[in-house]
Parts: sequence; structure tokens; C-alpha cells
Amino acid sequence: MGQQRSFARQLLKTGAAVTAAAVLGGLSTSADSAWYRKLRKPRWQPPSQAFGLVWTPLYGLIAYAGARAFTEATDDDNRAALKRAYFLNLALNAAWTPLFFGARAPRLALADVAVLNLSNADLVRRFLRTDRRAGLALVPYTAWTAFATALNASIVARNPER
Repeated sequence: MGQQRSFARQLLKTGAAVTAAAVLGGLSTSADSAWYRKLRKPRWQPPSQAFGLVWTPLYGLIAYAGARAFTEATDDDNRAALKRAYFLNLALNAAWTPLFFGARAPRLALADVAVLNLSNADLVRRFLRTDRRAGLALVPYTAWTAFATALNASIVARNPER
């Protein structure tokens, strides 16, 4: 019973943190702006509405994974290290949208998402060591972020003047 209560408390906390990152991204997104519409994008870019449909379950998985890992961590030092890696990851995640859309800086956003990919790999590794389900829950997020990196890089390459 105590483990379930601890997981529920952790899930509330990770859910709140992930929601904050998602809200920041949502408030910063302007896919309908003239600037964004003028960017040359690859044919394989998904339609704008696909991003919300993909990110919603991914954010749920990120919250779930964090709660499991924090609950299953065997000592305070490990839990603290996991939390630092997790919240750094969320900060990098949350920074991408304001960089890309808000600052209209696709190159800076690409640098951010490249570091986010490294953070994702580190987080998956850490979570797998702590709780296999937590680590595996991050795999779709890691795959989507790799796709987003390719998309961001393609936009940068197609729009050298921006």
C-alpha cells in the first residue's frame, strides 16, 4: 500500500512538471504564423494537428516513467540523480518550442534538440537501471525526438537565410 501511495504522489509531481513543459510548448507554438508558413519544409513533415496527437501520450509516458523510476530508486542519492537528469530533460524539452517558434531560431532549436537527444539517451539508460518499465516507457519519446531532430535539421537546411 505504501509503494502505491508513493507512486501516486510521484505521479502527481511528475504529471505537474510534464504539464508545465507541455503548456509552455503549447503557448509558444505558432504553426499558423506567417513566418512559419513561409518556411520551406520537407514533404514528410506531418500535418500540424499530428503533433498534439503524438505529444499528448508521450507526455503521459514521460510522467509515468518518472514516477516509476523515482518510486523504485533504492537510495536517496540515486533518486536525486534521477530527478536532476529528468528535470534537465524536461527543461530542454520545454525550451525547444520557444526557441523555434518564439525566437524564430531554428538553428538554436536544433542545438537544443541535439542536446535533448543526448539527455534522452542518458535518461533511458538511468531509468532502465532503476526500473525496466520506466526505461522502456521513454523509448517512444526518444524515437519521436529523433524524428523531430531530423525534421528540424531539414528545415534548417532548406532555409539557410533564416
